[in-house]
Amino acid sequence: MTTLSIEEEKRFEQLCNMAFNFARNNDHKNLKIMIEAGLNVNLKTHKGDTLLMLAAYNNSYESAKMLLEKGAKVDEKNDRGQTPLAGVCFKGYLPMCKLLVEHGANIDENNGLGMTPYTFALMFGRKEISAFLLKNSKKSFLKKISFAVLNFIKRK
Repeated sequence: MTTLSIEEEKRFEQLCNMAFNFARNNDHKNLKIMIEAGLNVNLKTHKGDTLLMLAAYNNSYESAKMLLEKGAKVDEKNDRGQTPLAGVCFKGYLPMCKLLVEHGANIDENNGLGMTPYTFALMFGRKEISAFLLKNSKKSFLKKISFAVLNFIKRK
């Protein structure tokens, strides 16, 4: 095993921070260069946020798409037990939600205390996202009722 010098460790940290910023700011071209040069597509921050989570949470669509195409784990959780899809449902980004679901994101994944991406969408009044998730998940009676309640509340 090779050990890195202090200077090499600092440079690696700088490169990782660049990658995180590329993901946040939708600089998919430079991020792709780094991934193709060998940077781990599932690289995580000190809080456990993956490159995909940062891209999704900041609505960096092209970066998220590229990361998924390069093999990023769509349901990888951060240190708080949250998935990229849960963050997108909180923020209200429907196209990003669709992208993640198309790549296999689990609509019913527990993100802590039994909360799922679907329940986040409901809780934050994301009607379009809730409807999309309901259409693409196992339709339980409780989900149908909760969506009807959201529609009722939104009309008032």
